[in-house]
Amino acid sequence: MALPIINSIASWILKKRIHQIELFLKYPHEVQEELLHNLVKMAENTAIGRKYGFESVKNYRAFTERVPVSTYEDLEPLIEQTRTGEQNVFWPTPIKWFAKSSGTTNAKSKFIPVSSEALEDCHYKASKDLLCLYLNNNEDSQLFTGKSLRLGGSKQLYEDNNTFFGDLSAILIDNMPFWAELSSTPSNRVSLMGEWESKLAAIVQETIHENVTSFAGVPSWMMVLLNRILEETGKTNLLEIWPNLEVYFHGGVSFAPYREQYKKILPKQGFQFYEIYNASEGFFAIQDSNDSDELLLMLDYGIFYEFIPMDTFGTLNQRVIPLSQVEANKNYAIVITTNAGLWRYMIGDTVRFTSINPYRIKITGRTKHHINVFGEELMVENTDRAIAKACQVTGTEVIDYTVAPIFMEGKEKGAHEWIIEFKSQPNDAEHFRATLDEALQSLNSDYEAKRYNNMTLNPLVLNVARPKLFYDWLKEQDKLGGQHKIPRLSNERHYLEQLKAMQAEGSLTDLA
Repeated sequence: MALPIINSIASWILKKRIHQIELFLKYPHEVQEELLHNLVKMAENTAIGRKYGFESVKNYRAFTERVPVSTYEDLEPLIEQTRTGEQNVFWPTPIKWFAKSSGTTNAKSKFIPVSSEALEDCHYKASKDLLCLYLNNNEDSQLFTGKSLRLGGSKQLYEDNNTFFGDLSAILIDNMPFWAELSSTPSNRVSLMGEWESKLAAIVQETIHENVTSFAGVPSWMMVLLNRILEETGKTNLLEIWPNLEVYFHGGVSFAPYREQYKKILPKQGFQFYEIYNASEGFFAIQDSNDSDELLLMLDYGIFYEFIPMDTFGTLNQRVIPLSQVEANKNYAIVITTNAGLWRYMIGDTVRFTSINPYRIKITGRTKHHINVFGEELMVENTDRAIAKACQVTGTEVIDYTVAPIFMEGKEKGAHEWIIEFKSQPNDAEHFRATLDEALQSLNSDYEAKRYNNMTLNPLVLNVARPKLFYDWLKEQDKLGGQHKIPRLSNERHYLEQLKAMQAEGSLTDLA
């Protein structure tokens, strides 16, 4: 079937979904209540359903009184049971897929269950909705007249006790409908290659002669690929290779530090950047407007949402609230109950509601990736925006960064220590450091209070990293490509000390 015909048919089908989206926009709480009822009803004869008496759970209050909030460590024994072949443990339909999620560090791998319902009613449904919302906002789009360049995780699927595990992207590619591969590049074979350098070379060869109209992937790794493509072709921007490019679908890390770099290689009036929010545990939110990068929380993907106000997180007074009780402009940790058997599970992300009618969010960080050693409550959202501001003011570009505390010692005050790898070095690194510090204070009043007259915190320390430092660090961790990320913030110095140790002697510029 010719791609233009696919374009017409797909546009018609996808736009029909808009009416269903309008339903949960109008009745968000009713949709979520019905969803919880259906999840509990479906799982009442599972081991976990019998343990918590799902048969007699008739409302949200009863559900919260019986089912505790859980971490991966709490659910791990049940997940391991299922990985060895036992079924009907936490979900009634067979679980044979597990998304291996190992994070950025050497931490123990997690195996997140992926049910057939999660594939169809969450991940694939979300992919169609992303296109639906984009097409609804861009009626003249020619998206399907070409292909989408995708950059997913590496590694193949591995079999263990008749179950399979691997990167979520590998599971999605292995199960996706035929038409999805027809409209994508590179091929499944190349997409699933394990060795990053070989994979990059193969992607370049397969994609440069295609008519690419969109691309999708994590901004940091996608930039590595796109720079390689520009080097191989000798072109100065992507439109010289793919003149019909119209949109970049991105997620995984904040786009703020990378936006100007992408604009430079995509000099096209009206080019769109659309953000998504997904993880191994599910697909949660989609940008639904050309003019705002806020994310619409998708309420009918088989995921029931609860939230923990971050000012109570981890305390004796920790509160867990349903969607109906959230407030705008407050930070929350996310708790999910899913159609893959995750019950009241903390995924480790934090969000801020920018709107509650409809429910729109911004991702603000990770529950473990923030700095609050001195009461400053620094979130990744703060540091990403401060980096973007400092780059704008000083005319520089950043590849990656990480931040850790310098602890108080004796009479010495604390501080934040940064390692930043620049794509284009600042002419005056001290000016960049001062601008960054000022931007942080303007974005975070707690940080500003601690920095006032250097009462608690001294000025931040900036280390200018050697080229490819973060790349080499990830390579040493065997975490190149796809879904792996640099930990932006930490309350301890483990990552930062590892990175400093990797520096060639004398190549790290320290600006106190």
